[in-house]
Amino acid sequence: MTLNTTFGADLPVLTSARLVLRPLQPSDEGLLELYTSDARVAKGTRSIPHPLPPGATEQFIARATAPNHEEDVWVLDGAGHDRAAVLGLISLKPLDRQQSQIGYWVAPAFWNAGYASEAVACIIKANPHSARTLFAEVFQDNAASAHVLTNAGFDYLGDAEAYSVARRANVPTWTYIRRM
Repeated sequence: MTLNTTFGADLPVLTSARLVLRPLQPSDEGLLELYTSDARVAKGTRSIPHPLPPGATEQFIARATAPNHEEDVWVLDGAGHDRAAVLGLISLKPLDRQQSQIGYWVAPAFWNAGYASEAVACIIKANPHSARTLFAEVFQDNAASAHVLTNAGFDYLGDAEAYSVARRANVPTWTYIRRM
């Protein structure tokens, strides 16, 4: 893993064996829209609506790249290893007391290839927020994401629930913590 701060305004570019984690770009819009319009992706997140409304992806990119953005978002870019330029996204949202919340999704075409695990490990190693603690939550019907977290050293905290825009309902979650 290497850290390079020359790309993007304030977001470092991170690299791992098969991925470059880089800031969003306007050119990512087409693939992001394709992937997030898939119900399987949307229903695995809290915030992606389904069906995806026109302009939602463009608005998301604008919010994520604005100077006053609320969370840092990286693209899982596999282009350097003969994969798509967008395989998914990973984000860190700063919380109080040197804590951050991590979130991620991978497009279904790239599921079960270890990309989420590799991206999470890369974020943990770089620790771009200098966090003392990372939090994460996954819907209880997404055991694969829970497995990514436990393999990355996250400990189970407990059950909760979170609202899913795509499901239009509160959904049971498992919550996790990782001390850095």
